[in-house]
Formats: sequence, structure tokens, C-alpha cells
Amino acid sequence: MTRFNPVKQMEDFKIFINFKTYPQGTGEKAVDLVKICEQVSQEKNIDIIAVVQVVDLYRIKKEIEIPVWVQHVDPFEQGQFTGFTNLETVIEAGASGTLLNHSEHQIPPGTVKQVISRVKERESEEVKEFKIMVCCKTLGQMERLVKFKPDYIAYEIAELIGTKTSICETVPRAIRHAVEICGKIPLLVGAGVNSKKDLEVAKKLGAKGVLVSSAVVLAENPKKKLEELI
Repeated sequence: MTRFNPVKQMEDFKIFINFKTYPQGTGEKAVDLVKICEQVSQEKNIDIIAVVQVVDLYRIKKEIEIPVWVQHVDPFEQGQFTGFTNLETVIEAGASGTLLNHSEHQIPPGTVKQVISRVKERESEEVKEFKIMVCCKTLGQMERLVKFKPDYIAYEIAELIGTKTSICETVPRAIRHAVEICGKIPLLVGAGVNSKKDLEVAKKLGAKGVLVSSAVVLAENPKKKLEELI
């Protein structure tokens, strides 16, 4: 009989940690937290991707090697666009990807399409690979945005974000439906995800990862919490 190995079962599963603008995930504390993510990622052989504030990106990438994403990118090119987050700039600073349309920073579908189109144009020019995850708070929204073919889709029910009521335990049927909607695009689930069981349920339902924030960023011991999740 083959012995069950929970770490082996999670090898193709990704954990995204959204630092948001929490003080525990800002400045030097952000650097410390990403180092923890890198250590656990290497020890447990699982992909852990930190999603950080753009102002912290450069200092973080000077310290670590694992992929780091930013929390948003705008569709505009380099030039006269004061105050916007430029794709080329974050790539040069070391970003490997971005979230789009998080429930705390929603943007029009047309803007989502513009950013994805810009990234695909750059890929055709053989530049550094850059991934996009599009967040959806409803299945109807997902059905519209999946047509733009992002690299990942994240399903987060807005009212569960920041709580300890997990999407995995409240709407498993919706997660199964979301997997069907996504087809070949990997689905991640978030909102209230805070336990090892949540990750196991998400994987069993067909998700390819989770999007976590407060459960890790606000934990008294983030390293211990990450290890518990895995």
C-alpha cells in the first residue's frame, strides 16, 4: 500500500499570500514576511507567491528568489501617465505577475482586457514572462472575464474576505461550477481560507491553489501558520 504523503499531494498546488496594505506586510516587515514564504516554500516543496504593494517590490526582490507579484497593474504604456502602475516598470522591478479586479480594487472588464492584451503583446516579443490572475466575486462575473484568457482565475466571495468563514466550507458546489467555467484555466479560491482542511477541500474540488491574506499576514507566527496550512 502506498503511504499517503500530504506534502506530495500539494506539489502542484499554489498558495498566493496577498499582503494587502496591512502594516504587518509593509516595508521591512514585508521583506521579513516574504523571507518566511520563501523558507516554507523551499522546505515544503510548494509554490508560495507573495502578492505585495508595488512600493515594496524592489526592496523585496533584492532579498529573495521566489516569484513576487504586485496587487494591481494599469493598462497604460510608459510615458505621461502620472500616478498609474505601469507594466514595464513592475517587470523591471522584479514582478512575476499581478492580480486584477480584486474585490477591493475592481476595474471595468474593458480594462482587464486591455492589461491582458498588453501582456500578451509583450510575450509575443519574447520578453520576460508575466502572469495575470483575474479575481471574480460571482460566477456570472467569471463567465464574462474568463473569455479574456488570463493565466489564473480567482474566485472570492466578497463578504467572506477577512473572515474565518471559508468559501471552501460554505459553497463547495459553486467552486465545482467555477472549475467547469474556467476549463483549462487554473482556478484559485479565496475568502476566509484559514486551515489545512480548506486547502484539502479546495484541491479535492478541482482548484489549483488558494488566495490567502489575513490568516497568514496577521498571524502571530506567520511561519507556523503557513506550515499548518500545508
